[in-house]
Amino acid sequence: MPWRRRDASDLTATEIVLPEERLGWGRTIGLGMQHVVAMFGATFLVPIITGFPPSTTLLFSGIGTILFLLVTGNRLPSYLGSSFAFLAPVAAATTMGGQGFALAGIVLVGALLAIVGVIVHFAGTRWISAVMPPVVSGTIVALIGFNLAPAAKGNFEKDPLLSIITLGAIILTAVLFRGLIGRLAILVGVVVGYVVAWLTGGVDWSKVEDAPLIGLPQFQMPSFDPALLPSLLLFVPVVLPLIAENLGHVKGVGQLIDRDLDPLAGRALIADGGATVLAGLFGGSATTTYGENIGVMSATRVFSTAAYWVAAITAILLALSPKVGEIIFAVPAGVLGGVTTALYGLIGIIGVRIWIENRVDFSVPKHQFAAGVGLIVAIANYTLTAGELVFEGIVLGTVATLVIYHLMGGLERLRGGRGEAPREDHAPPATAAG
Repeated sequence: MPWRRRDASDLTATEIVLPEERLGWGRTIGLGMQHVVAMFGATFLVPIITGFPPSTTLLFSGIGTILFLLVTGNRLPSYLGSSFAFLAPVAAATTMGGQGFALAGIVLVGALLAIVGVIVHFAGTRWISAVMPPVVSGTIVALIGFNLAPAAKGNFEKDPLLSIITLGAIILTAVLFRGLIGRLAILVGVVVGYVVAWLTGGVDWSKVEDAPLIGLPQFQMPSFDPALLPSLLLFVPVVLPLIAENLGHVKGVGQLIDRDLDPLAGRALIADGGATVLAGLFGGSATTTYGENIGVMSATRVFSTAAYWVAAITAILLALSPKVGEIIFAVPAGVLGGVTTALYGLIGIIGVRIWIENRVDFSVPKHQFAAGVGLIVAIANYTLTAGELVFEGIVLGTVATLVIYHLMGGLERLRGGRGEAPREDHAPPATAAG
């Protein structure tokens, strides 16, 4: 900071606004609000399911985002929202020892993630490319988006007509308008859908009327019961999807702005781990980088971290105003259905774009099976239960992709060692004739 200002009138349809740049503050505030809209539904859904106070989660979501931006040197645009990876272990831990014990598990995972980040930061990032080449990283980004399809469908089915109106408004705005309005297509769609729902009596204002204008969220400390400490091990596997989500975010954003952001991977993990620890210490939900906001950046082509500062500060202010929070939380499910249908699809396409721009050769068997199996496991949301632990689509799809790719790669190298050359990972550069 400060950011280098870009004149919106000088931007072509294909130009992007980089992290160190910003549009005018009026436009930047609008874009920040759009990021709030993108993260809001999912960020509130997690505490509603787990029983944690939603306002507390929103407060530490905003604080965690500011921490993330500071730790990554304001070079990696990201919003830290509630993580769905914690739902199963939090439910089990709450049953065993209450919410305080579940918060202890959240703190543990955050600390482990930060430790992994420190190792990544000092050991370098070259191993990331070896462990997660484009076919793997692209698959992980894609499966995160496509795994969310049932959530979008669930909201869509609650009010199909309103969802279609919202989705139609987004598409028409993106196609028919240029400049600022075109870049705010998601926000325009939400406003249009909200207004239509309000005019047709589809918005429930009862909680808005009862909520105070200003108020502090509820805080709760974790409890470390020595007798239950071994049970905290059920949280350890959650570190895997958090690593995958953060690395996928780094890869995805880097691909979109055509930069190598791998050197920031360690900082991203440290920041997300620290934000999760902070949230767990005071009663908030664990955090993670949000694919929904990658979708917004992909749609608007604005990657300015200034917009995320606006989003974070807005989230903090909303957490301190229950009435305003209830107004936003009153967004009908049909509106969310239209928005998430667009956003989740964009997330999936970002993964496909990683494949295309890195010229991943899908005639190679290990690429076919690693990507194909991983996507099917995630989209169908395969579930594996081990005692009280439940692993679902994103985790299992990520593991399947990594294991299949490296297992088949190892076997190919053994085969090559017996005289047969292993297949190339990527297609050869295109010739002029080709």
